[in-house]
Amino acid sequence: MYAIVDIETTGSHPAANGITEIAIILHDGTEVEGKYVTFINPKVPIPPFVSQLTGIYNYTVADAPYFEDVADKIYNLLKKRIFIAHNVNFDYTFIKHHLHAVGYDWQARKLCTVRLARAVFPGYPKYGLEHITKALGIENERAHRAEGDALATTTLFEMCKQKGGEAAIKEMLKKGNQEHILPPNLPKEQLKQLPQSPGVYYFKDVKGKVIYVGKAKQIKDRVISHFTGNDISKKRQDFLRKIFTIDYKETPTELTASILESVEIKRLWPAYNISQKRLEQQYGIYSFEDQNGYIRLAIDKKKQYLKPIISTGLYADAHRILWQMVKDFKLNPHLCFLSKIIINEPNGVQSYNLAVQNAINHFSAMRETFIIKEHNGVVNAYALMEEGSFYGMGIITNSQLKKAKTIDDIKQRLKQYPSNATIESMLYLFKERNPEKVIKFNRL
Repeated sequence: MYAIVDIETTGSHPAANGITEIAIILHDGTEVEGKYVTFINPKVPIPPFVSQLTGIYNYTVADAPYFEDVADKIYNLLKKRIFIAHNVNFDYTFIKHHLHAVGYDWQARKLCTVRLARAVFPGYPKYGLEHITKALGIENERAHRAEGDALATTTLFEMCKQKGGEAAIKEMLKKGNQEHILPPNLPKEQLKQLPQSPGVYYFKDVKGKVIYVGKAKQIKDRVISHFTGNDISKKRQDFLRKIFTIDYKETPTELTASILESVEIKRLWPAYNISQKRLEQQYGIYSFEDQNGYIRLAIDKKKQYLKPIISTGLYADAHRILWQMVKDFKLNPHLCFLSKIIINEPNGVQSYNLAVQNAINHFSAMRETFIIKEHNGVVNAYALMEEGSFYGMGIITNSQLKKAKTIDDIKQRLKQYPSNATIESMLYLFKERNPEKVIKFNRL
């Protein structure tokens, strides 16, 4: 027993928009059993461009019932039936949201005629309702209206069944089948080919441009999680509609996936990635000798050709670290540009400079060179931090590691990547939490 549905709305996401028209075609799998069509007052203005498309204006629905007035009728027509629509998640999400808002707990199995048509009538360039009905010779005299589109969808459904689509329908309705959760423009084959391994995945739009990059411990499960849940926001709905293909790169471990994700976000700047997209301004603590012979410490923006004692992504962190150096090694705040009050050094230049050098040596240790080694059960994956900056990562065999005598020997075995503050913080945190996986270079 099926309910073939189409709705017209004031916008693309249910949280801030209303339904203006609904058509429900009741179908027993062989023929139409009944039909219900009504305008609905959405309680919000209909945008002019929507009215131009549908022919439904504010005055058209001014005297129409509110959704709560027809909710009981809609609920009873839909319950215990398989819900069918072209791009099913759009109609289903809208109706479920509005039913829930007036107290109805409704769920149904779903069947998408976009995906069904793709399976039964392969090879067409587009499967939007207007395109596929025209290609198959289905007449729709009232396109972009609920009744016209619902009747066209009904004809398409019947043609799919007549063309041997029963097997495809049974497969799509099978318990555990995840096809109904997929974005409307994403072929199911794209999901099937994803591995259950660590790596980075790429969502691409119709032109093949990357719009989102993510990392995962298990790529397939993580990708599926994007398509489940109850987020009905406009941003998420727009995001799902723009996904046409998925690409991926496997990595040996979750850590290497996280590193590659950060590299790729900085490289590709995808539209739907928010985190890690700020332009990083790094700060460093630098030393120089003034005209009186004192070694002075100062915070400045990171310089391309000068190596700082230590660098941070925030000025406040650099300020805090410099004050820590002053307190721990009894340095002069004025000589570190932390105070305008001039304090003379009682022990002279040489003694003061020795204290500064001890501070520099202590905090320079934070720029240590170390390797993180992870074993995934098959291979050893390595990530190299060289003097506080991420160098690169790769797979190195035990014999290759034993032969390494210098840092250059290690670097030859790794693929170099651009460093950034996110990766550096990630690796230092991993080092603190997993000391058993850290190899300091002086141990080689």
